[in-house]
Amino acid sequence: MAFRAGTRNLFTDVAGLRVGNAEDPRIRSGVTVVVCDKPTIAAVQVLGGAPGTRETDLLEPHNSVAEVHAIVLSGGSAFGLDSASGVQACLRERGVGVRVHDQSIPIVPAAILFDLINGGDKDWGRYPPYRELGYEAAERAAETFALGTAGAGYGALTAGLKGGLGSASTVLGNGITVSALVAVNAVGAVTMGDTRHFWAAPFEIGNEFGGAGLPASVPGDASDVRLKFRSGNSPAANTTIAVIATDAVLSKAGAKRLAMSAHDGFARAIWPAHTPADGDLVFALATGGSGVVLEGDASIELGAAAAATMARAVARGVFEAEAAPGDYFPTWRSRWDPR
Repeated sequence: MAFRAGTRNLFTDVAGLRVGNAEDPRIRSGVTVVVCDKPTIAAVQVLGGAPGTRETDLLEPHNSVAEVHAIVLSGGSAFGLDSASGVQACLRERGVGVRVHDQSIPIVPAAILFDLINGGDKDWGRYPPYRELGYEAAERAAETFALGTAGAGYGALTAGLKGGLGSASTVLGNGITVSALVAVNAVGAVTMGDTRHFWAAPFEIGNEFGGAGLPASVPGDASDVRLKFRSGNSPAANTTIAVIATDAVLSKAGAKRLAMSAHDGFARAIWPAHTPADGDLVFALATGGSGVVLEGDASIELGAAAAATMARAVARGVFEAEAAPGDYFPTWRSRWDPR
């Protein structure tokens, strides 16, 4: 089973999906939006103990709405859920949505991460800016987009390092593409102990997150539990949120199984993951663009690719982060590769 990165090594290597980012440097927060060119099968799996979501119940396989028009990942904790309203407004202006009589209703599930304590000025007045950021991100949706300190990852932090927005893609031997998009704001760490080596190193393709590989020997403190703020990791104060996508033909239940598999990528790339202080969540999208229905071993390979791709995306999000004045933590590059 040979994996290779897609043409862009981005989420948009699954055709029919576009990504847009919008940020507010003053508040150190932002929004990332996945816009679907056509209604797309979707599902979700939540494994963190403190999720913040909008319109996720409808994604369960037993519920009647099977397709969505966009997915939102946002900073801002509960305030960030308002970003989906801005995305809905943008799509409604284009006539996108479920038609009910003479009305068009865009289906836009959303998830948020906590970035309220990162040095940004959160004194935004009566209303938070996330609705407008959501609209702006949807307007910007394209096949190429920034990683690292961008979008929902703009104000993200991990244990000891600045977090960020990551993405990666994989093309399987059968031609199916899997792609991941993730905002990394975990309570845990993405590197082994006090080293530059990413937990996701075994899955790296080329030098996509620095090529540091694995250490000659695993450091003795690699399994130490390093947490972001030790005394301040209250529930809902962290969270890694993501989208996994494929062009394979999947049912809604199959998409949920894909989201479950992608969570294994969190566990491979973040130590610890899925804690009570994280709201770890993965949305899944299945465009069906390849026309290929997977069975047997091919389904198992898809799940493995989803986990590996997500792990790579997590590492890329931290690797691509950029330093800024007043940062709480250093970036990976400023600490380990200051060129």
